[in-house]
Amino acid sequence: MKFTKMHGLGNDYIYVDAISQKIENPNEISKFVSDRHFGIGSDGLVLILPSDKADFKMRMFNSDGSEAEMCGNAIRCVGKFVYDKKMTDKSTITIETLAGIKVLEMTIENSKVVLVKVDMGEPILKAEEIPVLSEKYPVIDEEITAKDYCYNFTCVSMGNPHAITYIENVDEFPLEKIGPLFEIHEKFPRKTNVEFVELIDKNTVKMRVWERGAGETLACGTGACAVLTASVLKGYVGRKATVKLLGGDLTIEWNEFDNHIYMTGPATAVFEGEIDI
Repeated sequence: MKFTKMHGLGNDYIYVDAISQKIENPNEISKFVSDRHFGIGSDGLVLILPSDKADFKMRMFNSDGSEAEMCGNAIRCVGKFVYDKKMTDKSTITIETLAGIKVLEMTIENSKVVLVKVDMGEPILKAEEIPVLSEKYPVIDEEITAKDYCYNFTCVSMGNPHAITYIENVDEFPLEKIGPLFEIHEKFPRKTNVEFVELIDKNTVKMRVWERGAGETLACGTGACAVLTASVLKGYVGRKATVKLLGGDLTIEWNEFDNHIYMTGPATAVFEGEIDI
């Protein structure tokens, strides 16, 4: 299997052209290639496929083999993958995902993609569509307890579920201890991604994320979009802000005219190779 390892702010996946290669058992392949000791090492596997609805289709799998609806960092890399490999000559493309069709606008320098702006669509705020078990609309400050830990979560879906709460210091927060408790909490029928957020100022927030099926990652694009949405709903930031993640910064905007979330950030190719599977 020919592959390219890429990352968006350190959120790394193995990217495979599944148009020219037939890939079977992607769930198992994802677990194998993601292993950082016995595989290639990544947060998961992304397949680029043909689409009858968009320019391309992406399927993505977490490091535990589960399939995810969407990943903001991964979809930026998909844009770079197809453009840099001359699978398209368009700087604006559409990508089909399990969370719908996304539009990518790519910034090109020296025939390579350096920056990608993604129309992530409208945030989903209805509890049953996120999904989360709550009577609130929108779901702001839903008190949830797991073992001895209790937090008020604001819940948003960007095509995948997110639970956001605010703390004083994200750097010293024991995420690996507390994140998993809420990821699998009974309040979330399809589990959830969990974001812990520190407010910096009206234009900046800082976050760490415990990703559903992957654990802590250096960045989560849909998570950053969900954090911006929650922070606007709670009056903490304006509609455009910088979201600081462990792997770097994303610019997120919630457009008041079309109600869409726009995410802008880099995409980086690390290396290419072949592996027996």
